[in-house]
Amino acid sequence: MTKRTIFLLSVILVSCTGKETSDIHVTTVKRGTFMEELTEQGTVEAVNSISVTAPSISYRYGALKVAKIVDDGEEVEKGDTIMIFDPSEIKRAIIQAEQQLEIAKAEHEKLKSTQQSEIEDLEADLELAHISQEISKINFETSVYEPEVTKKEIKLKLESATIALNRAKEQIENKKIIHREDLIQKSLTIKQLTATLADANSSMDKLFVVSPAKGITIKEENWSTGQKWAIGDQPYSGSKIIELPDLSEMRAEVKINEVDVSKIIPGQSVEVRPDAYSDSVYTGKVESVANLARNKDNKSKIKIFPIQIRIDGQSEKLLPGLTVSCRIIINKLTGVLFIPLESLFREQGVDYVYLKSGSGFKRRNIKTGAINTDFAIITEGLDENDIITLSDPFLNEKDVQEKSKKGNNVANGSR
Repeated sequence: MTKRTIFLLSVILVSCTGKETSDIHVTTVKRGTFMEELTEQGTVEAVNSISVTAPSISYRYGALKVAKIVDDGEEVEKGDTIMIFDPSEIKRAIIQAEQQLEIAKAEHEKLKSTQQSEIEDLEADLELAHISQEISKINFETSVYEPEVTKKEIKLKLESATIALNRAKEQIENKKIIHREDLIQKSLTIKQLTATLADANSSMDKLFVVSPAKGITIKEENWSTGQKWAIGDQPYSGSKIIELPDLSEMRAEVKINEVDVSKIIPGQSVEVRPDAYSDSVYTGKVESVANLARNKDNKSKIKIFPIQIRIDGQSEKLLPGLTVSCRIIINKLTGVLFIPLESLFREQGVDYVYLKSGSGFKRRNIKTGAINTDFAIITEGLDENDIITLSDPFLNEKDVQEKSKKGNNVANGSR
């Protein structure tokens, strides 16, 4: 809401009691549009952001340990390295896997050579058995005229040679099956070690985390220390470490007291003013109101409702984490009487003002309606254009200071 100009009149008047006062600032009762509002502090955040997490690696490489991390709020480009985790354990795993793989490959080649030599020896034995059978077969075929006993002996030798030949063939086949299984086992070992090495190399690459997009880095809080992630911290795999907000769309999160949340509805206009840039003002609208309350903090039983305020446009000044004052326009009342808070006083639950009366001032009890940060609606006791003071005209300078300290003036928080 645009503040209405208060015309201050500096006059020297004589009070109804005859006591002289000087430099009494006055104003007139106005009729116009009054903005019922609620002002709360909030924090700027991006509507959309990318979470950068700790890499997922196997437990066998030990715990992750942050070795390097970007500063909070640092500008990065896509592909820039923003985190490095201690690679010492994975380096040892890579060296060990490489050595074991080299040994396994050498044993595989050695096994193949040994198997080939064994098969060659068995094939030589098979050839000898085959020759022995052929000789026995020839002897048997030429033993037609030999005595029966000799013929029987030659036949038995032939049968023995045939059995030896078949056995030699079976030995070769059995040995080939055994060799094949041994090679499969060695090949599986090599395959496993190759996979282990590939996983170690892949895990090593994961330790060097790069930015997935251009943006400003916002470090998350380490739950175990209560501080933002830093060198030496040991996050779990998948833990959120850094947020990369999209600065093209920003919003503010404001926590509304449970007493006031019923006044807030989506679509209400909001004036957003950054605390760090008090001369900058942005507009926005209430985007959403939380359905569930939560405690204001761990030590408080006060309930609050978070609301989201979408900020219009974009600005380099609107950065995540920035504290802002959000002035929510709850209602617009037209044609009402209102006065500045500086003119309103309260004593023992009764609201009153000092109204000009002749050449002096007199106290006038009034009734008020809605109050915002600057003005109060008058429902009874004053008329438009009545002249009222902006301070107590019957107090001397010392009294004013004492009363200001006690907070009797509404503008200083008495209401």
